[in-house]
Amino acid sequence: MSGDTHDGLAAQARALADGLTSSRLLVEEALRRIEATQPVLNAFRRVRTEAALAEADAADRRLAAGERLPLLGVPIAVKDDTDVAGEPTAFGCAGEFPVREADAEAVRRLREAGAVVVGKTNTPELGQWPFTEGPAFGETRNPWSTGHTPGGSSGGAAAAVAAGVVPAALGSDGAGSVRIPAAWTNLVGIKPQRGRISAWPEPESFHGLTGLGPLARTVADAALLLDAAAGSHPRDRHRPDALPLLPHAGRDPGRLRIALSLRPPFTFLRTPLDPHVRDAVVRLAGALARLGHDVVPFDLPYGPVGPAFVPRGIVGVADWCERVPDPELLDPRTRGALRSARLLRGPALRAARAAEEPLRRRYAQVFDRFDVVLTPTTAVPPLPIGAMAGWSGSRTDRAMIAACPYTWPWNVVGWPAVGVPAGFTPAGLPVGAQLLGPHCGEPRLVSLAAQLEADRRWHERRPPVHTGRNGQDGRGGQDGPHGSAGTAGSVPAARREEAAAVGE
Repeated sequence: MSGDTHDGLAAQARALADGLTSSRLLVEEALRRIEATQPVLNAFRRVRTEAALAEADAADRRLAAGERLPLLGVPIAVKDDTDVAGEPTAFGCAGEFPVREADAEAVRRLREAGAVVVGKTNTPELGQWPFTEGPAFGETRNPWSTGHTPGGSSGGAAAAVAAGVVPAALGSDGAGSVRIPAAWTNLVGIKPQRGRISAWPEPESFHGLTGLGPLARTVADAALLLDAAAGSHPRDRHRPDALPLLPHAGRDPGRLRIALSLRPPFTFLRTPLDPHVRDAVVRLAGALARLGHDVVPFDLPYGPVGPAFVPRGIVGVADWCERVPDPELLDPRTRGALRSARLLRGPALRAARAAEEPLRRRYAQVFDRFDVVLTPTTAVPPLPIGAMAGWSGSRTDRAMIAACPYTWPWNVVGWPAVGVPAGFTPAGLPVGAQLLGPHCGEPRLVSLAAQLEADRRWHERRPPVHTGRNGQDGRGGQDGPHGSAGTAGSVPAARREEAAAVGE
């Protein structure tokens, strides 16, 4: 086995355990790819070259001594909202941030599993937007089309995994920030049950909205990374029981009742669903029906979820701004959020938290009738780079809600969701769908997503190679966005057959 980081997380871990490669080789290759792609994709904020190589050499010594751990010697990346000892955590902001003295609990657990963190990936300022751009670092670009964003806020993590720089990365999701980039880069992204992965050194993140989650090309790789990072800190506010997920990636989910919900939550704005996204999600629903599941069109009764989200999100931004070394460097939209936060603390924030339990009861009734809910991840394909640059806060908010209306309700209730690829637009841009489950419902979601993956084979399709030295190095062929691998089920006959299967 070579140092090819297009080999998945589990494949690399097996090769290391079997002595077919070395951690040094894999980490050197990951660092080489960072250097080669950074001028084009700009996925990384921090690169841990010397530290990662030293950790790789230590992993090789441990492997040679017979030690075996789930990720011993495997290179991964971590989003730059999560503390890595010896590195600053800037969370997309400009300025000189202090070096963190300790790992976040999730990173500590990843290291305990043997992973080597090669770098920290870019995120928009305080994770607020579904694009990864900002004056602190520039624009992070989508490997499938460098004129488009990979999404946000875990856009750097998604770009790095989609481009094969690392086999998997840890992101975070406060309103879709793992699932949106997964949709727009043809990846699997898991938002686990709240607290499944510790938020420490915070008891909870963004007043319970945000949780860490993996991005990978396959369901099994995402589950492997999630299992390695999962676990509670004694001072976490949310501490669900341990629930290993990797075994479920190899289990038959059985025949499930699946709701296909295309209507977004009510937001006082028009949020039309792009026809290419709609077609892709309907084809995915048809594939589920063909696999033996009962798929029924159904409008998810979201209820008044907006008031339960907005105060928590805006006050969470304001809380994080207290760590910023120079507030004058913040985006004007962030400074606007700070002003709004003054009005939303106290009673409004308490009311938002209190609204969560009635929404849980409302959604639990859906799962009395269905096992899983399938929705689009976003309403539109990937946005062009700079689509919202220089906009006011209110204009950005309106456009963001219209583009990405489907993901954030599950952050309010804290329940799990798995983002999966749904196909490509005729222009070759990836789009995705999400599988929503009830409280601690990850096992069924992982099993169903793995069954879909075996049928759709989305992980076999790769974007072109991008390097700073040679420009777009068209090692695309059938792996490129317009290649013959194509969108599964995209021919008209398959579309009619699968759409008919769900009554569309």
